[in-house]
Amino acid sequence: MNESMAGMKRTHYATDLSLTNVGEKVTVMGWVQKRRNLGSVIFLDIRDRSGLIQVFLDENVLSQADFEKGEKLRAEFVVAIEGMVQKRGDANPNLKTGEIEVQATALRILNHSETPPFHIEDDVTAKEDLRLKYRYLDLRRPVLQKNLMLRHKVTTAVREFFDREGFLEIETPMLTRSTPEGARDYLVPSRINQGMFYALPQSPQIFKQLLMLSGYDRYIQIAKCFRDEDLRADRQPEFTQIDMELSFVTQEDIINLNERWLQFVFKKVMDMDIAIPFKRITYKEAMERFGSDKPDMRFGVELKDLAEVAVSCGFAVFSDAIKNGGSVRAINAKGMADLPRKQIDALTELCKYHGAKGMAYIAVKEEELKSSFAKFMKDEEMKKILELTEAEVGDLILIVADKEETVFNVLGELRLEVARRLNLIDENVFDFVWVIEFPLLEWNEEQNRFTAKHHPFTSPMEEDIPLLDTDPAKVRANAYDICLNGNEIGGGSLRIYQRDLQEKMFAALGFTKEEAYERFGFLLDAFQYGVPPHGGLAYGLDRVVMLMAKAESIRDVIAFPKVKDASDPMSDAPNVVEDKQLRELGIAIVKAEKE
Repeated sequence: MNESMAGMKRTHYATDLSLTNVGEKVTVMGWVQKRRNLGSVIFLDIRDRSGLIQVFLDENVLSQADFEKGEKLRAEFVVAIEGMVQKRGDANPNLKTGEIEVQATALRILNHSETPPFHIEDDVTAKEDLRLKYRYLDLRRPVLQKNLMLRHKVTTAVREFFDREGFLEIETPMLTRSTPEGARDYLVPSRINQGMFYALPQSPQIFKQLLMLSGYDRYIQIAKCFRDEDLRADRQPEFTQIDMELSFVTQEDIINLNERWLQFVFKKVMDMDIAIPFKRITYKEAMERFGSDKPDMRFGVELKDLAEVAVSCGFAVFSDAIKNGGSVRAINAKGMADLPRKQIDALTELCKYHGAKGMAYIAVKEEELKSSFAKFMKDEEMKKILELTEAEVGDLILIVADKEETVFNVLGELRLEVARRLNLIDENVFDFVWVIEFPLLEWNEEQNRFTAKHHPFTSPMEEDIPLLDTDPAKVRANAYDICLNGNEIGGGSLRIYQRDLQEKMFAALGFTKEEAYERFGFLLDAFQYGVPPHGGLAYGLDRVVMLMAKAESIRDVIAFPKVKDASDPMSDAPNVVEDKQLRELGIAIVKAEKE
């Protein structure tokens, strides 16, 4: 039978106790992690959100009734224990409270527990699907509790820093209108206005710009956002942004502010000193050196351009790629010349998975060059490739020829794989870099038009504005991403604040004036009333915390995450609703035809 807490009051969390508390009477409450019955003495590990403490029940000290209760305890029973803090004779160096223990003088069982479907411990072997089904139990594991406490500390630091910098925390709507330019919206049907829909916000972008127009000058929000897109380890259908916008600022002002914020949060939360300013590279340089617009700067293995030898060489795969406007580039996998053919084939399959037709290679051995294409090349051409890739004996040169976008993407992934195999990645390093001067637009083959690289409100660099009419692909954006260890953790830009330029941007995106006003008329109308120069940035809070916690997935830093099909195994969402609810909304379910 469960007992009441009446008359008992918790005095300490488990890990609040230390040698300084020896001799004190205390009350701790929590869950039974382990029980070891030695006959006349029962040892318990009691767990709360702070950690573990050892408690022992002595039949010569406890009442008979309490000791008998101790014999019935099982894992995950909820207990309250009064006792005296003592110094342990056998200290446990792996436990924060390992130098002390509590000798129980009273025990109450506050609640019983069924045997959990998996052990509540960090090195649990249960599959993630099972753990997510019982997420409320999974969240008892110390590593997840530590992650969520870290998340809390980060959000607290957000408010502390930005309040000190004069920012106002203002909430923007969760129900807004759909603006289908980018990821898919989550739609919410309106009961009162049948046949019409709200959209859940993909970001507070337009509203925070309107707040600048309204004169609030510095805005901050920890904002919930929604995108109906395919999921990966670092994506969720609902996610959280640290969202900011500032008026009367330059790109330099925003970058400097955010470097100071990142320096502050790493010191405040992790007691880690981060040196500023961070490195800055252009988008063009990032792609050409690292094959990625979010480069991992903790190691080298940079891409090398082989165009000068490929353009006229005898290997048609290389020369045709150049003639067709593509690219031939390579990376040098230092010391991997003896990689078995089976593993080289595995690297080739990795390249194919990421879009390449194949991969060429040269293994530089003491006695010879072992290559998949040497028979098509002249000796001086092979020598030139070794020179361009700075190859030495023992190196393995990996080459991809294709459209430039494909080459960058494939070699960027291959670079990461080589770094993992060569153990080049220092997991204890946090290496920040700003990527700047992104293209403003990118061509969308499917839609046969330009789409915005970031979003339609990003300002072009001033000197590139004339190119919007003549060569839109060459226009650079006043945009900047902050990247950490190969992850984009935040992105932003200076915004368009003149109505005529915003209309020109919509035209470059292929919108007629009517279409632009249909989608964004309220913004264009607002632009008639004096918009200040402004810009901003938004961080993915989930991703920032994931990297700080060194977690494998953002699911490990979100209390109740979704899985790959955007469902929640615990609550069984999404699910069907009653016909009555559908009728109230004027909605009928139509089964999609099979393709």
